[in-house]
Amino acid sequence: MTWHTSWRCAFKSPRVLLSALIPLVTLIGCGGGGGGRIDIEGPFADNLGGTLSGLVGSRLTLQDNSMTLSQLNGPAANGTNLVFGIADFNTSYDVTVATQPTSPSQSCVVANGTGTATGSAGSASNVTNITVTCTTNPPRFVYVVNRGSNNISAYTVDATSGALVAIASSPFATGNLPVAIAVDPTGTYAYVANQTDATISAFTIDRTSGALKAVSGSAFTTGPAPTSVAIDPTSLFVYVTSGNGGTVSAYSISAGGALTAVTGSPVATGTTPSSVTVGYYPDTFFVYVANQADDTVSAFTANGSNGNPSGALIAVSGSPFAVGSGPRAVTVDPSGQYVYVANAASNTLSGYNFYNNNLGTPAVLSGSPYTTGTSPDSVAVDPLDNFVYVANEASNNISAYALGAGGALTAITGSPFAAGDGPSAVAVDPTGRFVYVANSSSGTISVFAITGSTGALSAVSGSPYAAGSLPSAIALSD
Repeated sequence: MTWHTSWRCAFKSPRVLLSALIPLVTLIGCGGGGGGRIDIEGPFADNLGGTLSGLVGSRLTLQDNSMTLSQLNGPAANGTNLVFGIADFNTSYDVTVATQPTSPSQSCVVANGTGTATGSAGSASNVTNITVTCTTNPPRFVYVVNRGSNNISAYTVDATSGALVAIASSPFATGNLPVAIAVDPTGTYAYVANQTDATISAFTIDRTSGALKAVSGSAFTTGPAPTSVAIDPTSLFVYVTSGNGGTVSAYSISAGGALTAVTGSPVATGTTPSSVTVGYYPDTFFVYVANQADDTVSAFTANGSNGNPSGALIAVSGSPFAVGSGPRAVTVDPSGQYVYVANAASNTLSGYNFYNNNLGTPAVLSGSPYTTGTSPDSVAVDPLDNFVYVANEASNNISAYALGAGGALTAITGSPFAAGDGPSAVAVDPTGRFVYVANSSSGTISVFAITGSTGALSAVSGSPYAAGSLPSAIALSD
């Protein structure tokens, strides 16, 4: 068999590959029981290639006309001489963005994406000048739940300075004892866990003013004493942990933001689950739950058909896994590879690679566990995957680390950095320029600028900003 071809593929879409894998086949000399030769002459399509830059988020999807091309994830996808798809000879192509990336939210544009594939049989004329450029959408709004005043403080964000200005109609009422908040990756909905009521308050976000409006049917019933809420990267599902129930519940997000329980929900976790987060790596959705009372993390997959999330949770073999003492918070880095757990009782931060051992026992990251301040209650990774920040509630400060090769952490010079009294939650803005901290005891929000080269923190002018009573969680929206 001889195969003459020059085309190549660097993408995964089966529909794209199909047109490239049907070359002309000529069968010669197969009669009379003799031997034969199959000549496969190609190529029969041009590569559609070029450069991708600025991608930080996940699930950027390109299309040619109406046909889905490659899905691209994270900074590792950036580069030159990439192949986004193919176009059959003598056909027109029109490469555009089908789905913008999320986590963080970004806007990507395509240049030089239109033309005609001009190659001919046996001689490709590959397209190499398509450029895809992505920029991160700056934060527009910050939302803080106040468990002492049963409401949400809402602010607009100055994208240049990071400074906050209270929204005119803020605060917004929630249920009783709100302890957690999450905003979906599209910035359309916000969900709040109300611990006393065992409900989830759902809100639509006014994309102009940042004001919140209750979704029809809100609040939605959940398990007893909900402790945490998270949303998957596709904005299709919400996950809520029940501290007293020892479970995590899954809900689909309906049109308008209403929640509907996923079939088979809730599922068991460890004892007293305190935090939930969602990651994506590679082509697989994972949900992780920190179980405070039995010192474990539960791990689940949430995939349905064709790599898309179904919402339903399936426990990873061996789950739950032992971690540090009193795990209070869990998060996944933007690459989806590394999981970090804040252990409130042992004053440490544990790091793991859950995917390294083919979803078996997670591999401990080099140097883990890492020393924190006293009673670490919250952990966040910057969207550029450079730094990790931990809020230490009892020592009133923020531990900061540089994220290195293999997910290993190194304390940043000057860490820890002073915050307000009782910092209970920390978040990094989508551009990786600012850190926001909810100080529970002082009823304020501290805002810090990140020194890009080192990760060190410095308070912005005007910080701290007044919040409600006992602010306990924080979320940002673009």
